[in-house]
Amino acid sequence: MRIYLDVCCLNRPFDDQRQDRIRLETEAIFTILKFAELGQFALLDSDIILYEVEKISNFKRKNSIRKILSKAKFYIDLNEEILKRAHEIQYLGIRSYDALHLASAEYGEASVFLTTDDKLLKRIKNNMNKFNLKAENPLNWIVEILK
Repeated sequence: MRIYLDVCCLNRPFDDQRQDRIRLETEAIFTILKFAELGQFALLDSDIILYEVEKISNFKRKNSIRKILSKAKFYIDLNEEILKRAHEIQYLGIRSYDALHLASAEYGEASVFLTTDDKLLKRIKNNMNKFNLKAENPLNWIVEILK
């Protein structure tokens, strides 16, 4: 199963863990990463993920995320097909970076696109028939998978 974690997910372990939701989503992400290390999931990485990660000013956070990404099994290079698809996705009211993530995830044949961004997730779910993948919050998704 191919998993695309957006940069919101990759940053979640470094957010304020005193909030219940953040702590639970962090645990879900760690569980997903554990399954990936065991070979049950294949993490996807992409040019757009790396671009966003490189913009992170906190050196420790950036290096920790790079370490996570080093375990990715597949890498998606930005290309004309992804750019064209991202442009189409933007017409759904989705911001440019998010559209590039979604287009990259589709191109990389992700089984699921995971994000902790509620607004993005709502826009995707309102247009699910226009996507070739499932989108979900990592906590909700891992709970469903583990049932």
